Amino acid sequence: MPAGRAAKVLAAVAVGAAVAIAVDGLANRGFAPPPRPGAQGALPMYGPAAPMPPSEPVTLAIAAIGVHAEIGRVGKAPDGTAEVPPVDRPELTGWYAPGPTPGERGAAVVFGHVDSRTSGPAVFYRLGALQAGDEIVVGRRDGSAAVFAVESVEEFAKDAFPTQAVYGPTGEPELRLVTCGGRYDPALGYLDNVIAFARLIPG
Repeated sequence: MPAGRAAKVLAAVAVGAAVAIAVDGLANRGFAPPPRPGAQGALPMYGPAAPMPPSEPVTLAIAAIGVHAEIGRVGKAPDGTAEVPPVDRPELTGWYAPGPTPGERGAAVVFGHVDSRTSGPAVFYRLGALQAGDEIVVGRRDGSAAVFAVESVEEFAKDAFPTQAVYGPTGEPELRLVTCGGRYDPALGYLDNVIAFARLIPG
């Protein structure tokens, strides 16, 4: 992503991205808490992957945690924070359209809810269980697939959201999956974000 565009993206999300999916904390807690990131295995050795041309993502598959989901488009809310998928469609994910598409050079970002007040666990409920090397397959509108390998899964307090690491420029095609998780407060909801960091691998 050009430096100027990256700076605009960072400016737009710096204030509120960390709380973009705080609505998950309103869920009815009649089920086990979502898994939290643990020790990560070693990432297999991959050679560099060539960036792909832009193409909007349409599907997301993560076999390791049983995710098969549609990807919609989200942008910026009126207050400048990142939008999230509709709260009444907890099975959906949302690609942050101001950033690059998955497979392009740069960090593509996809949001998903961790749970729902009406239906319990949501699309990214098991995100914290991912391990280094697990594959994420993004189906793109042009018929191609961008395949990413998880590098790490980390948990951050919402007031310490790693804006630069999530939205900042990168030297190669990368992907971030973002949800709520970690500590849960009945009054405040989830206090943390769980983020999976992944990079494109050669096809």
